[in-house]
Amino acid sequence: MQTNAVDLRSDTVTKPTDAMRRAMATAEVGDDVLGDDPTIRRLEEATAEVLGKEAAVYMPSGSMTNQVALRTHTEPGDEAMMAADAHMYFYEAGGPAALSGVMCKLLPVERGLYTAESVRAALHPENVHFPRARLLCVENTSNRGGGSIWPLEQIEAVCGVAREAGLRTHLDGARIWNASVATGIAERDYAAMFDSVSVCFSKGLGAPVGSCLAGGSAFIDRARRFRKMFGGGMRQAGIIGAGALYALENHRDRLAEDHANAKRLAEALAGMGGVDLDPATAETNIVLFRLTAAAAPETVEKLAAAGVLVLATGPDTIRAVTNLMVDEADIGRAVAAFAEVLG
Repeated sequence: MQTNAVDLRSDTVTKPTDAMRRAMATAEVGDDVLGDDPTIRRLEEATAEVLGKEAAVYMPSGSMTNQVALRTHTEPGDEAMMAADAHMYFYEAGGPAALSGVMCKLLPVERGLYTAESVRAALHPENVHFPRARLLCVENTSNRGGGSIWPLEQIEAVCGVAREAGLRTHLDGARIWNASVATGIAERDYAAMFDSVSVCFSKGLGAPVGSCLAGGSAFIDRARRFRKMFGGGMRQAGIIGAGALYALENHRDRLAEDHANAKRLAEALAGMGGVDLDPATAETNIVLFRLTAAAAPETVEKLAAAGVLVLATGPDTIRAVTNLMVDEADIGRAVAAFAEVLG
């Protein structure tokens, strides 16, 4: 890999800024499992405040916050409803089955979003033969949907059906910060309809490690038990939590730069031959497109040789993600490399 490559593989490739490193180096620490780490307590309180929830708990990853939420809401044999391309189903190593004994009911989607009608149609009647539906999950923004944003009224509609059916609700808000910056809708307004919310600090916000799970106080108390059971209790975690706290307080507004860079890239790619892409689908920081005359894996290899790193998400699809480490000049370099490789 070239050391000066334009890295668009993900927003997880970001590195701490100098100011973030200083915050981490000077962080107050204690034993977090015993509740003694002041930096982690501040991070959890700040996250809960931003999301409008009573409490939050810090964990090493978004996969852990999602899977702990799933286990906290359900019992083995229950059913959780989610998008057919949900991160919780696709990218978390079979966690629902292995860790919670939960069946996933996958809902049909368009760019990662499903409808209230599809939720209603998927509900089982009360019958001993069927698993008990207990949880509805929403991912905002949708990773495999290309960074698509859930309209607030659509969230209210699907959660309304869930409430009527007695289901709890969970928001995988790993990139909720992007949705909020793109729409001007506050994170707490997106979170209001959900019993629990998972948010990530190590993607667009640029922290090196960690996510938080937020919800009611009793829910978070129960979640802490499963965090421990799954091996996620940490000791002097304030060293890494300080990076997450700095990111939460300082890096949310700057996501608009990533969105603008994604739009520039999408508009340039849409004008190239062999690319199937509607620039309007680049709503946040993810550009997902299809190649019509080349294979994605081979194209990714050629782009890497030209100094641009992206990921193939299928035989003919590529994903590029703008992030803290990429500026407008880098987008210009990326566009030139795409033009060269795609001919």
